[in-house]
Amino acid sequence: MVQPTELVIEAGRTEQQYWKDLWRYRELFYFLAWRDILVRYKQTIIGIAWALIRPFLTMMVFTVVFSKIAKLPSEAGAPYPILVFAAMLPWQFFANSLSECSNSLITNANLISKVYFPRLIVPTSAVIVSFVDFMISGIILLGLMAWYDFVPSWRIMTLPLFIGIAFMASMGVGLWLASLNVKYRDFRYIVPFIVQFGLYISPVGFSSSLVPEEWRFIYSLNPMVGVIDGFRWAILGGESKLYLPGFTLSLGLVALLFASGIWYFRKVERTFADVI
Repeated sequence: MVQPTELVIEAGRTEQQYWKDLWRYRELFYFLAWRDILVRYKQTIIGIAWALIRPFLTMMVFTVVFSKIAKLPSEAGAPYPILVFAAMLPWQFFANSLSECSNSLITNANLISKVYFPRLIVPTSAVIVSFVDFMISGIILLGLMAWYDFVPSWRIMTLPLFIGIAFMASMGVGLWLASLNVKYRDFRYIVPFIVQFGLYISPVGFSSSLVPEEWRFIYSLNPMVGVIDGFRWAILGGESKLYLPGFTLSLGLVALLFASGIWYFRKVERTFADVI
């Protein structure tokens, strides 16, 4: 005989069991992520190949503009397309995560207003969807390495560490935007501007070593500078160097954004059903 599930109603129990509930509702997490992946490429002719075409075309434009026209040098003797794409990977992941996270709660308004579950599942599943695109885009990097006969050094083994930092940055900023967008719908217009402006002030099309030494520490106030430099250090190897003061600053900012994002999200989470 199957024993009935015991339901305990106790003041404050939801808060105490929140992190355990994240595991209990893991099937909902899988469902939301898989649904978003299917919806993103539904009724498209080339489907998931868009995850390859967009970053590849952006890489081509940046290579022509910064390498051929502006004549900017590469880093560590690496081919310029690899230099650019080593930065395109974390940037596209970050940018897509912000776009998906900011609208994730609004998109799932009916679910949030009717059913209890840890709301943190919604923006996290949105980041995972962007991470799937990130993994697919990695195929282009492998293709570029094969085309230019570029063999990475042992540093490539540290890449998962920098992927984790990129994930923290995406989650931290994404949780802030998702929370604020519920109450202030202006953020649906602000996020595209943040993404576009961030692309210009981040070292995606050029090496951050070109920034004057006296400005590099201040430039690292952009947390994506440290993430991008970390990716290039791991992928390019050779003479590529990390600017440690700036990287440490970026890493600290990423940790602060991640911790404060979770804190603020949990603080306003209980009001989502009423406001949304």
